[in-house]
Order: sequence, then C-alpha cells, then structure tokens
Amino acid sequence: MSLAQLAGLLADPTRAAFCTALLDGRAWTAGELARHAGVAPSTASEHLSRLVAGGLLAEERQGRHRYVRLADPAAATLIEDLAAFAAGTGPAGPGPRTLHESTRLSAEARARTCYDHLAGRLGVAVTEAVLARGLVADDGGLAVTTAGREWLAGLGVGLPVHAGRPGGRPLVRGCLDWTERRGHLGGVFGAVLCRAALDRAWVERIGSGRALRVTPAGDRALRELLGVALDPAAG
Repeated sequence: MSLAQLAGLLADPTRAAFCTALLDGRAWTAGELARHAGVAPSTASEHLSRLVAGGLLAEERQGRHRYVRLADPAAATLIEDLAAFAAGTGPAGPGPRTLHESTRLSAEARARTCYDHLAGRLGVAVTEAVLARGLVADDGGLAVTTAGREWLAGLGVGLPVHAGRPGGRPLVRGCLDWTERRGHLGGVFGAVLCRAALDRAWVERIGSGRALRVTPAGDRALRELLGVALDPAAG
C-alpha cells in the first residue's frame, strides 16, 4: 500500500473515529462502532471492510457477530502517533459538545489505555518514575535495564523470552502522549506493565471506553513500587 492510499484510509472522519476507538485494545462489533461514530450499520460495514483490506484492522467472526480490532501493535502505534501529531499542529479542534463528552475527555487525560499500555497523566508519571529508578535507560534510545527486568520478575510478570527479537515488537519504545505532549512507555515493557496493573486491579476501566481509574489498591502499589502519588478517586 502506498502512503497516499494509507492516508486516504484515515482521511475519512468515520474511519478515523473507528481506529481511535479501537485504541482501547479490545475487539468491537460493527454495531458498537456504528453507534460510537453515529453512522448506519451498513455505512460502518463498508468502512470496516476498507480498513480490514488496508491492513489496519483485523476481523474475527463468532457466529453472527463480526468483531474487529487493530491489526497489530504497529497499527496502534501509527494511529496514536498520528493523533498526537494532529493534536500538536494547526488550530485546536472544536471543544466538547456535551457534558458527557467533556467528562470522558477529562477522564482519558488523567488515565487511559493506549492500545495495550498506560497513557495520560498516569502513563507519563509511571514513565518518569521508571526512568528515574533506572528500570529503563534513555541513553540515545530507550532500553530495559537489568534492574528493570528484575523489578518485573519481582512482580511475577517477567518479559516474554522472545521479546525484543529482530523483526518483532520493540522491547520498549517511547510513545508521544497526545494529551500530555510528553512520552509514555509502549512496547512489550509497557504492555506487560499495563496488563499487571489491570490484572491486579490497580486500575479499572471506566465504562466501555479507554479511560481508567486508579483504585485505592493501585494508589498504594504505585506509591510503594514507584513513588508515584496519584489521587485514587480521580476519574
């Protein structure tokens, strides 16, 4: 696919809305995405077929239901990077149209998932703490240190043995946070850390979107493990 063809796929507001919604890392049905974007199911189906054919989305079918998700971490990185670039250039877009939308955007800015890693103020705070403690080094490029591997192993969530192999997903990478305009951690390290936070109920999802809430248990864990002080009631 050429760059022009890829740009054409994302130039449509409905397709862009689908891809942004799927940054929550989960699979959505065509009907759910149609309602999210405010379009007819037939329109959604047509757009989704184009995104699947273009390699940005992957399709799964279970019975009568058609599920789609972002094709892979590379597709998620592309969408998030474009969103961050768009947020930092040109005039600001229109503000929230409803109280519900304003509340959602505020919650996402505090803490959210970016595909499969932590983002928002939470993600940035965790990233800064991880770097300050030498768990990840930034010497001309991000790298997981021996201390970082041991720290994860101490949590019982060591890195997969195949992580970081050539041609595969980066072990750790910086991801520009579109709300904070600073970096948060992606790659395998970021994904493992996010999964641990969800599995241990340090964070919980707010409704069906990307926004997260730090739980009281998460507040204690983040303080003890990383020195990150966040309001557990925020969100």
